[in-house]
Amino acid sequence: RDEAREMIQAIGEPFKLEILDSIKTEPITIYSIGEEWWDLCAGPHVESTGQLPKKAIQLQSVAGAYWRGDEKREMLQRIYATAWKDPKQLKQYKRMLEEAKKRDHRTLGKKLDLFSIQEDAGGGLVFWHPKGSTIRRKIEDFWKQQHIDQNYDIVYTPHIANLDLWKTSGHFDFYKEGMFDQMEVENEQYQIKPMNCPFHCLMYKDAIRSYRDLPFRWGELGTVYRYERSGTLHGLFRVRGFTQDDAHIFCLPEQLQDEIVGVLKLTRSILSRFGFEKYELMISTRPEKSVGSDQIWEDATEALVGALDEL
Repeated sequence: RDEAREMIQAIGEPFKLEILDSIKTEPITIYSIGEEWWDLCAGPHVESTGQLPKKAIQLQSVAGAYWRGDEKREMLQRIYATAWKDPKQLKQYKRMLEEAKKRDHRTLGKKLDLFSIQEDAGGGLVFWHPKGSTIRRKIEDFWKQQHIDQNYDIVYTPHIANLDLWKTSGHFDFYKEGMFDQMEVENEQYQIKPMNCPFHCLMYKDAIRSYRDLPFRWGELGTVYRYERSGTLHGLFRVRGFTQDDAHIFCLPEQLQDEIVGVLKLTRSILSRFGFEKYELMISTRPEKSVGSDQIWEDATEALVGALDEL
């Protein structure tokens, strides 16, 4: 690592130094082609570009890109290129790109007059046109009925709230980098909501509940807003405002596994109606940043494993 640092400093490459500092694993590897060109790389590399068929290499495009996707950093020039084992593979790749371009949802959205993103309003904010709104309404109606059939109650919550709500829930400490800046309302800080969780918890606390009434299943098509760097925005795939299928279930510990099984079955039912039959399920275990006792996490993980085993 020290040798790599000295080599980078000698050629005056500050961006490479940042890359070096971001690499947490050892050893640091450097690959070279010829006597002059070298770079940090996990590898492997070909020994010489002469090993690549000339007709299997193609420059694709040139574009400006902010360093690390941060619009506050330097603007660099990015060159896109591709290399393949033989011209046949390159031809197949180009055909795939052409087909993908025809199906690009951004192109189809404009062509079919479904939605738009108006830069005058701000990047990453979606405007649903009448035709797109009709499709969305049909999907939402289907979603609502599916949840009602599974004994969910549909709820609605505000779009902003006092910042203290997210501080109490812990979201502000863990996710503030992904939240928009706060606004001042009558000398208090308010936050446009990045998630719905604290709202549902407030509703649950609004009355005295009996364990005999559990579980409560509350579902919401909640519109949330999260800060994304402009360089990372991409059609409907990466936005700053979106509506998500969000539900919270309040239940007893002994009801937990059954409720998880119910959620998974509901999810599978909805996905299958849209043609999604192949997918993987993975268990999320306790992250490095977390709240809650060890026992709560152990019980939750055990219920997740048990639910998957039951399915």
